[in-house]
Amino acid sequence: MTANGSNRRPSNLFYQSGNRRPPVDRAEGIYIWDQYGRRVIDGSSGAMVVNLGHGNRNVIDAMKRQMDKATFAYRLHFENDPAEDLATRLTQFMPAGFDRVFFVSGGSEAVESCLKLARQYAVATGQAGRFKVISRFPSYHGCTLGALAVTGYAALAAPFAAMMHEMPKIPAPTAYLDRDGLTMEERGIRYADMLEAAIKAEGPETVLAFIMEPVGGASTGALVAPDSYYPRVREICDRYGVLLIHDEVMGGAGRTGKFLSGDHWPGRPDLVALSKGLGSGYCPLGAMVAPDRIVQPVLEAGGFLHGFTYAGNPLASAAGLAVLDEIERLDLIAHAAAMGEILKSRLEGLKARFPFIGDVRGKGLLLAAEMVADPETMKVLPKELNAYQRIVDIAYDKGLIIYSRRTRGGYEGDHFLVCPPMIITPAQIDEVMDILVDSLEDLAAELRLPVNG
Repeated sequence: MTANGSNRRPSNLFYQSGNRRPPVDRAEGIYIWDQYGRRVIDGSSGAMVVNLGHGNRNVIDAMKRQMDKATFAYRLHFENDPAEDLATRLTQFMPAGFDRVFFVSGGSEAVESCLKLARQYAVATGQAGRFKVISRFPSYHGCTLGALAVTGYAALAAPFAAMMHEMPKIPAPTAYLDRDGLTMEERGIRYADMLEAAIKAEGPETVLAFIMEPVGGASTGALVAPDSYYPRVREICDRYGVLLIHDEVMGGAGRTGKFLSGDHWPGRPDLVALSKGLGSGYCPLGAMVAPDRIVQPVLEAGGFLHGFTYAGNPLASAAGLAVLDEIERLDLIAHAAAMGEILKSRLEGLKARFPFIGDVRGKGLLLAAEMVADPETMKVLPKELNAYQRIVDIAYDKGLIIYSRRTRGGYEGDHFLVCPPMIITPAQIDEVMDILVDSLEDLAAELRLPVNG
């Protein structure tokens, strides 16, 4: 057998494409080994999931203890201590007042839950005319039809447009692209004011919520708005009675150097969607976290008309509780902030040698680099080069996993994300950077991109 999949039995599985990858054997820390003995560095934490790293014995042991007791108990039949304990523990990491938790299995479900709770809250409080959820373009909030309706990523949403009620979009705060003579502070206000303009255009009485990732995910490559953006958005939402939903699926659970990526700025949300790092890849797990002032009117009006079979699963909850314990025991939030500063500085340093790297951005260990044809104008590379995919494939062949998507709405633009587990060390950052530099050298030679020195 070979690592590229030749001589392997045909697979009955299918995912996003027909490409084959080698079968996994084991994983530990930031490393994964395939069944042929080859080791790769998980430089993207899977899909920005494995915040805690692979093979944490304390989490695994906690799951084993729970497996000996009960692996499933349906919420309508039994309460279970792991879910109750995890809900309590999770609220301790949240802003004051976020005291109600609704568990799900993943990020799309968490976002969908926020949308539905927001809508039921409006109905329960005599605001049934509010149903529109404004989001940003580009953005990504999940693959269910409800979450996809607020996703601003044309390549993913277009085939399903006829099946869903697409929601209004405003431009994402891509201030790094602007050449308008404004300061970053002024640009942040300008982008936030686009929300107010959209609310007025749609009719304030019809607008239910605004959903955003405080630090962007794969669709924008770890986009960070100017600091002025966040409190202004909060002011606008308050002015028009619009709920603010923070999608923390990728940025939450400590990855950015705060437990929530939104904690870096004033402008607290009304609802939070969490997943990925909450279960850290040990078990499918996500959560919507909300204040009681939103939950209670819904419960009093007849209950939350929404749910999932695995909500509050005891095994998943035991895993999540152990993950939170390990994040705190190892001080991983502060560690992610410190390692993020080192890694971001190293990524910034790539610009001198590789002028096609036009921007490096992000917070903590949610970081990305955008590749462009001209770093002055930020003109995109020709899309037929598929630079975003080629850098991933080249790095993978050299033993480093990174993540990429199209930067400018799904059809063009190129960025890659470097988001290793929060346990990474400075020496391991050196390993990541050695392979990444080597990969960029090969990419430049293949695509005839400029290299200095």
